[in-house]
Amino acid sequence: MADKQHLYIIDGSAYIFRAYHRLPPLTNPEGTPVGAVYGYTSMLWKLAKDLHEADGPTHLAVILDKSGTSFRNELYEHYKANRPPPPEDLVPQFPLIRDATKAFSLPCIEEEGLEADDLIASYAREAARNGWDVTIVSSDKDLMQLIGDSDGGGHIDMLDTMKNQRIDVPEVMEKFGVPPEKVGDVLALMGDSVDNIPGIRGIGPKTATKLIQEYGDLESTLAAAEGMKPSKMRERLIDEAEMARLSRVLVELRQDCDLPLSLESFKLGEIPPDPLAAFLKHHGFSSLLRRLDTTAGKAPSSNQSDSAATGNAGKPSSGASQGSRQDLPEMPPVDRTAYRCVQTLSDLEDWISRAFNARAVAVDTETSALDAIQADLVGVSLALGPNEACYIPLGHGGSDMFAEKPQQVPLDEAIARLKPLLESEAVLKIGQNVKYDINVLARHGIAMGPVDDTMVMSFDLDAGRAEDGIGGHGMDELAERHLGHTTIKFKEVCGTGKAAIPFGEVQLDKATEYAAEDADITWRLHRILRDRIAQEGGTRIYERVDRPLIPVVAQMERHGIKVDREQLARLSTEFADRLGALEQEIHGLAGQEFTIGSPKQLGEILFDKLGYKGGRKGKSGQYSTDQSMLEKLAGQGAEIATKVLDWRQLAKLKSTYTDALQAAINPQTGRVHTSYSLVGAQTGRLSSTDPNLQNIPARTEIGRRIREAFVAEEGNILLAADYSQIELRLAAELANVPALKDAFAKGEDIHARTAEEMFGHVDRDTRARAKTINFAILYGISRWGLAGRLGVDADEAQAMIDRYFERFPGIQRYIVTTLEQVRERGYSETVFGRKTWFPRINSKNQAERQGSERAAINAPLQGACADIIKRAMIRMMPELDAAGLGHVRMLLQVHDELVFEVPEKDVEAASAVIERVMDDAAGPAVTLEVPLGVAIGTGVNWDAAH
Repeated sequence: MADKQHLYIIDGSAYIFRAYHRLPPLTNPEGTPVGAVYGYTSMLWKLAKDLHEADGPTHLAVILDKSGTSFRNELYEHYKANRPPPPEDLVPQFPLIRDATKAFSLPCIEEEGLEADDLIASYAREAARNGWDVTIVSSDKDLMQLIGDSDGGGHIDMLDTMKNQRIDVPEVMEKFGVPPEKVGDVLALMGDSVDNIPGIRGIGPKTATKLIQEYGDLESTLAAAEGMKPSKMRERLIDEAEMARLSRVLVELRQDCDLPLSLESFKLGEIPPDPLAAFLKHHGFSSLLRRLDTTAGKAPSSNQSDSAATGNAGKPSSGASQGSRQDLPEMPPVDRTAYRCVQTLSDLEDWISRAFNARAVAVDTETSALDAIQADLVGVSLALGPNEACYIPLGHGGSDMFAEKPQQVPLDEAIARLKPLLESEAVLKIGQNVKYDINVLARHGIAMGPVDDTMVMSFDLDAGRAEDGIGGHGMDELAERHLGHTTIKFKEVCGTGKAAIPFGEVQLDKATEYAAEDADITWRLHRILRDRIAQEGGTRIYERVDRPLIPVVAQMERHGIKVDREQLARLSTEFADRLGALEQEIHGLAGQEFTIGSPKQLGEILFDKLGYKGGRKGKSGQYSTDQSMLEKLAGQGAEIATKVLDWRQLAKLKSTYTDALQAAINPQTGRVHTSYSLVGAQTGRLSSTDPNLQNIPARTEIGRRIREAFVAEEGNILLAADYSQIELRLAAELANVPALKDAFAKGEDIHARTAEEMFGHVDRDTRARAKTINFAILYGISRWGLAGRLGVDADEAQAMIDRYFERFPGIQRYIVTTLEQVRERGYSETVFGRKTWFPRINSKNQAERQGSERAAINAPLQGACADIIKRAMIRMMPELDAAGLGHVRMLLQVHDELVFEVPEKDVEAASAVIERVMDDAAGPAVTLEVPLGVAIGTGVNWDAAH
């Protein structure tokens, strides 16, 4: 034990909410919600294990909030008034969390009328005065006031376990720009919306810091206000001085509370296993119980990773079958010292032989850049099991020909040995975002397959759950969530900013730890996620849609599409001229020059100088000038608002497309290679980045001119195949609406048919209204939303909605049924089995609930559209090959459209195959009565193909 006493104080309240939002809603054998309890227990166990290994605390205690009120509520009745009540399923877990703490035989302290922060502050100060070092396990900014040395010889710091970061005086200085003792002054000026501490209106963190840096403290700042230059800030510092002083009292931590237990009672010893075992057994935490069996009589240590997604906590809570209920496969903790660096051909051959025998290997590539189409291969890592991982350096030593290079297998020889393994049908290759690795290796002649992708598997299980605190599908997040493991970050290995180095210059020992860990973690995640896929009904969508799509999309990325650089350059010049002309017109309407791109300046021009009505200010104190506001003003006849909207659109298109596309042209291929994400949109649609080719306006003159720059190679043409009104067709099918099904079957104009049903006649106006209503209803629009789109009052909009449901009752039944199912189960599901989670569907917050409802209505339709076009993409190239058209290239997928590059002589034959495959994409899994309807166009450029 260390000579100096070291007290760790755990901010238990923060742990509770982190655990609740991190984990699925499980119940114990008695039916009591225990998702947060399980997460809290795992987190507390992991912390104790990590601290034990680091020769950490001599004393430890957990401090919780007893109630929601304190002396601060007496000072300011609105204190914490904005905080919503805790979720219903969390409330019964509070006493169980106290039981969990006691099961670890750890002190659990809470006092009526005191906040946890005040107890933490009082214990920390008392310990530091006695010469103890203190670490507060929390990331709460209020507690940062305590950090630093004490007169008694002790030192206080903080530990943010989520970021695995120590917070000391330098970190406080970096965050606030002032030392810890001045943090309270900064907080008093800026306020805190979470705790509803008022502060001074309009003063944010940067301004608050600047004032305290300049004047020293709050009182000096308030005293100096009279001498400041006239401004709104000066006025508010004077007018709201008392509110700032009140805020200073509210943020001040009480450091003299009566201490219910002595510091010595926090002494940390071995944790008796019996109380903990009884607690774990009672609540059905079997995987944690097994872990205890391996560490009986010791401080808790991790023999395997746990997560709420894999804990057997009895049974899932009603309507929320989230996460698996099977126990984790036995896996030891990550041990980076076990990883091997493969530097000889014989070692490489040994690993390859073992991989063939294992029949499954996790694979990851390290490269010189993020762009898979241009990046150089620096190394490959393999994993065959937990801690059984290696790194094969292939391009280390830097680009300088005179630089000393470490021993490594020559690239060509390594590729020759790896190719049979990575292409073997008998060995499954497991990757995280494996599409990237497929494209990197393809440039070296390796067609890697078959593959599993842990990122896509996670998405097919948990799409939409990020808003419930579950997080995304990146490796770092998955490792933290499912394995309780914090991975090495790229910046820790390569640095950041000017000091950053390429991965090829990283020393091999560090490179091996980083790269082999990626493969190791991927292998472990696959063990967990493959079982969840099978148990939670994800097999159909993963195996039949998303998994086979991976190599298809990878090939599309490698194909890229040709763009006419000269056309883009001409457009950039033309757009620049038009932007200049628009600026002059806007300045003329404003009566002065100003920065049009500045929301602050624009708001002041529109509402203060020109006097337009309806301006609203946000928390920052500046007017909102978003698109909806400008469209509202334009609708009222404000010409300047119309001009600003035109200026914004043109500026965005110039920077995003005509300028950026020129820079995106690959110098080796002369083509633009977008990157498609299979997990970018929670309904399953593909998203496009670097560059984004899915948001080019299709129906505006400017958008069409940009599309004209996308061209075919000489002797070829571009072919665009587009599903026509597919969401409406699916709505008619799934909701069983005879009138709409009949219209589609006869090839009628669906919007004209709707206008006839709704308004009794068809003209340009009623058809336009019917088109708006058709799509708006499927997005769960409200009466106010529809009123805004049609320019009518809310009552008239509601009458239209009622009339629509009267004419098409199946649509209303579909909406009601869909919402009932989502409220009960927690997720929507497409006819192909794709789930989208809506954790806020039953929220007490009206805005959250209604937002989830609108999305839930549309998700089964939009998700089914995504599934259908994906199924078409998967079948497309085999069908073209079978027709002798394997040389046709599928280049782009944009919403409901596929773009191909076809030799001119093959247009007719290719069109027939493409139309047939897209028409039949739903079957045989789903039989549709409504024809899907595929429109095909061709041309020398993308616009001409429409």
